[in-house]
Amino acid sequence: MARTELRRFGFFEHEADVGIFGVGSSLEEAFQEGAKALFQVMADIENIEPEIRINIKAEAPDEEALFVEWLNALLAQKDIEDMFFSDFEVRIQHLQKLFVLTGVAKGERTNPQKHHLKIEVKAATYSQLKVERLEKGYKVQCVVDV
Repeated sequence: MARTELRRFGFFEHEADVGIFGVGSSLEEAFQEGAKALFQVMADIENIEPEIRINIKAEAPDEEALFVEWLNALLAQKDIEDMFFSDFEVRIQHLQKLFVLTGVAKGERTNPQKHHLKIEVKAATYSQLKVERLEKGYKVQCVVDV
């Protein structure tokens, strides 16, 4: 199955914290790329092997709030399981008045020598939160509290 390689992630300027974004050919891919940006703030995700799978579920009344809930659910699992994640699978459904995300985060136990730890992210915030429909896909963004 061929698909366009529009996916990517990165960062944007913010006074005190860090802005992250993800771009994908679908909303799900944009959420996956946003999660990569989140973990790249904290560690070198290229060094994180996708050995262990953790199921993630998030719900929200709209796509914007769902992005924040997704990221915060990932941060919670990072702390609970003492893991870093580098690969993600996301499925989003719109059920009645609720957006429901079911996903998988793949990673490995925290290893400071291997993962080259950077700065700790406390939470994803609603600051500069946006879900934007592009000509060929989606862009999601928010500011994370460091």
